[in-house]
Amino acid sequence: MTRDAAAAAILDGRTALGIEFGSTRIKACLVDADDPSSVLAVGGFEWENQYRDKLWTYSLDDVWTGLQAAFADLVAVAERRHGVRPSTFGAIGVSAMMHGYLAFDEAGEQLVPFRTWRNTNTGPAASELTELFGVNIPLRWSIAHLHQAVIDAEPHVPDIRFVTTLAGYVHWRLTGEKVLGVGDASGMFPIDSATRDYDADLVGRYDALRQAQGSGTGRIPALTDLLPRVLIAGEDAGVLTAEGAALLDPTGTVAAGIPFCPPEGDAGTGMVATNAVAPRTGNVSAGTSIFAMVVLERPLATVHHELDLVTTPSGDAVAMVHCNNGASELGAWAGLFGRFAAAAGVPVDNDAVFDALFREALSGDADAGGLLAYNHLAGEPIAGLDEGRPLFVRTPDSAFTLGNFARAQLYGVFGTLALGMRVLDAEGVELDRMFAHGGLFRTAGVAQRFLAAALNAPVAVGDTASEGGAWGIAVLAAYTRAVQDASSRASLRTSVGGPASTLPEYLDQHVFAGAAIDVADPEPADVAGFTAYLDRYRAGLAVEAVAVTSL
Repeated sequence: MTRDAAAAAILDGRTALGIEFGSTRIKACLVDADDPSSVLAVGGFEWENQYRDKLWTYSLDDVWTGLQAAFADLVAVAERRHGVRPSTFGAIGVSAMMHGYLAFDEAGEQLVPFRTWRNTNTGPAASELTELFGVNIPLRWSIAHLHQAVIDAEPHVPDIRFVTTLAGYVHWRLTGEKVLGVGDASGMFPIDSATRDYDADLVGRYDALRQAQGSGTGRIPALTDLLPRVLIAGEDAGVLTAEGAALLDPTGTVAAGIPFCPPEGDAGTGMVATNAVAPRTGNVSAGTSIFAMVVLERPLATVHHELDLVTTPSGDAVAMVHCNNGASELGAWAGLFGRFAAAAGVPVDNDAVFDALFREALSGDADAGGLLAYNHLAGEPIAGLDEGRPLFVRTPDSAFTLGNFARAQLYGVFGTLALGMRVLDAEGVELDRMFAHGGLFRTAGVAQRFLAAALNAPVAVGDTASEGGAWGIAVLAAYTRAVQDASSRASLRTSVGGPASTLPEYLDQHVFAGAAIDVADPEPADVAGFTAYLDRYRAGLAVEAVAVTSL
């Protein structure tokens, strides 16, 4: 797209704005709504979670400070690149980290600090609900957080009138609508893929359980009155209010009335960003956490604690392998090496440090020379750990080289994920393609190659991979704009073959048709090496468990 054409699209509002609240960065992405593969501007703001009172949280004040900063950065970038400042958009979408617990009272006041997906204090609730539902309820799901608060008889429980996710909260404040995209909703409570809504039978079981348990919690409204209303991709999710416009853009440049797509979770936007929303496709998203999504052809045979059952943004069933710990420990080591370089009088930027470590990893032994790295900063349910202790371990006879160290750290990012993916393999789940996205894959041919070895499957990376979920939610906003131009909201619900079922076609035909895709096939030596590494990794979890209890 030429500079003049981009400027015209921005001024006319023929654009889609995606905003994603990631674990370490709030990112805004502006695309051409008619050609969402064309990214016009990107803005960002760095933020971090805090560990307070033994719970991981973010301040809601930081949510708005970060949103405004990321949006202002995007506006500045658009002006530098295209000579114009955006003041309106064809559609807006909000995405964020899934799961967690944001509870509000009748007046809309927050009752307790935001409890993020990273917390692992919900074991009793998750265990009880898994048995009650016959469906795996992970520790981080919103219903587990809510029920743990009920079990613990926390003082705020009788005052709860609304529970949502971070994306649902931001969307609510911007539009006044208490809604959630089905993909994000599937991380709050199990979804019935036939109805594209909360599973009515399981809702009834939970309400009955809560009433039976008593302890004053019967005053809480029915569960469906507490949770956001579920929407599927393409549905109308409200418009920007005057109050929302002031929250997004305190300068007053952006006016109210801009339509929104359903707010989604980072898993759903990751699927969109990698064109992995059709059966037999999957994707891996790597950041502070790392998770794999595999769109299922059929239900799984049994319940597995390693697997979540969630959905695509259109409501199709997905098996999710979610690991609380991703690339943060690798980033910490990179920071250490960067500081060493600066102390030695040869300062290098972060990207150069990562590039050097990744390239050095290619020179390492296929099994990382006997070295072992655990990236567990937080608890890791798949590994049976309530807390984390990052560890780097080697035996006296291991080959302690920089290449092996770097490879061990990269393998460690994929270690817990590989344990969960082995469960899907045993279920006979087959994949035609696995896409990867996130900053970890910016250095071409390294993390992608090692992930292919970990999964023993081809791994594709596209030229949109580094924009990640912010671009994915911008695409969903553009999709909603296209659908709303062509059909009514009712048709999405009543017609199985209607517009909602065409999200895969929309991505294939309008977004990824000309995308450059690089595919790395697993190399036999890497597969054998990673398998040996994973055997050590599994055995060494006993050391990690002792570290948790001892340190």
